[in-house]
Amino acid sequence: MKKIILLLLFIFSFAIVIAQGHLYKEKYRPRFHFSPARNWTNDPNGLVYFDGEYHLFYQYNPYGNRWGHMSWAHSISPDLVHWKHLPLAIPEKDTIMIFSGSAVIDKNNTTGFARKAGQAPMIAIYTAHIIPDSSDKENYRQEQHIAYSLDRGRTWTKFVGNPVLDIHKKDFRDPKVFWYDKDRKWIMAVVLPHEHIVQFYSSKNLKQWEHLSDFGPAGDYTNIWECPDLLQVPIENDKGKKKWVLINSQQTTMQYFVGEFDGTKFINENPADKIYRPDYGPDYYAAVTYNLPIDQQPVLLGWANNWTYAQDIPTFPWKSAMSLPRDLSLKKTNGEWLLIQKPVEALKKLRTDKNSNRDLQFDILKSLDLFGGTGCISYELASRGVPDLTIVEKDPAMYEFIKKTSKELDIPGFKLVKAEVFKFIDTCAEKFDFIFAGPPYALGNINDLPKNIFEKELLNPKGWFILEHTPRNDYRKFDHYKTERKYGTTIFSIFIQ
Repeated sequence: MKKIILLLLFIFSFAIVIAQGHLYKEKYRPRFHFSPARNWTNDPNGLVYFDGEYHLFYQYNPYGNRWGHMSWAHSISPDLVHWKHLPLAIPEKDTIMIFSGSAVIDKNNTTGFARKAGQAPMIAIYTAHIIPDSSDKENYRQEQHIAYSLDRGRTWTKFVGNPVLDIHKKDFRDPKVFWYDKDRKWIMAVVLPHEHIVQFYSSKNLKQWEHLSDFGPAGDYTNIWECPDLLQVPIENDKGKKKWVLINSQQTTMQYFVGEFDGTKFINENPADKIYRPDYGPDYYAAVTYNLPIDQQPVLLGWANNWTYAQDIPTFPWKSAMSLPRDLSLKKTNGEWLLIQKPVEALKKLRTDKNSNRDLQFDILKSLDLFGGTGCISYELASRGVPDLTIVEKDPAMYEFIKKTSKELDIPGFKLVKAEVFKFIDTCAEKFDFIFAGPPYALGNINDLPKNIFEKELLNPKGWFILEHTPRNDYRKFDHYKTERKYGTTIFSIFIQ
């Protein structure tokens, strides 16, 4: 019997090794964006830098490829580009799922969790989503809990005094905590989703919290608010100067406000009647920033998906990915503070030798070997009017998915000729960044299109065109598709006659 058991264990272990050898080679697996090895993920959580490591905790289902059993998974990186998966950090237990939150380094040991001199606990502050009766999942409540780690986030202990903040609300979530050095205190931004309010609290020890003020409703409040963040962002070309930025998410999109925070309340300085988006595409949500040393550039990281179709995307054995991390700065233009975003510098390490060809002509629907040779190549093109255009090809399977999940395929004011779906070509393997097809029905009425749209020489004779880096005012009134690619460029694909 013992020999049989040992044989079974050997076979099982060998099967795991073989299975893991195929991971990150699957169809549609992102190559430059973070994705879990297996199973479902959504919001990035607990973004913090400590002892040479960027920590990415994230919403995760340990048991399957759809939303559920929410826990915190954990990965680390030296540069925000190359990631190593670690064991599950904070799992769901009993009636409590581990919803979104943040992480801080308690270098002054304000919590008292350190066990020896010089030890700096890592503290996770998260929403406990409590379902007393599993047969009635809509009967839940939400509280703010903490857990701590004394070994750089590898193992965690939940605070025995939880909850640290409970206002007896059903929906009260997504705490973002940071150290406010001027007053020597911790600040928490946490959201009341249905009231469209971000609340601010302060604490000396992360255990007892005092309400300071509320912000909202403001900007876009057509859908619930989630995942708030408050941080200082440097002003471009004004060394040492910063402004405060408040970010939140609204079900399928995001917005930001720029102003001042005095340790008690936030005051927006941008026009109150305008909505400012950090991203105008549908696949960018729940983005929050890293808790970093004060002299480092702020870094924003989001979930590259959309709740409208997130669970139906045909990827296996994982589902969802994170956006590329973005450095943040601010610039004042025409009296308005605008958030400037650039892919982190470490992504440039992925680039290889650059080739140029001034007179290149090609059919974008065909795979090309542009510069000869039979080696492994990931193409990135730069052409007039469409910078950083990556070669794409038809992907009928993805189109069938969009067709199946779309409500309709008729565009008011348009005759739909085709709605092809494209993927990036990568000759290196069956892994590449990809486009999740812009639903053509999302365009809206033809009258909402900018009058000069056909004067930009972007029309292709085959009946489709690409909008690339169009000024915001040109496309704010209608929805369309966006994909964030290899080096942060955005591409909009619209198919019309």
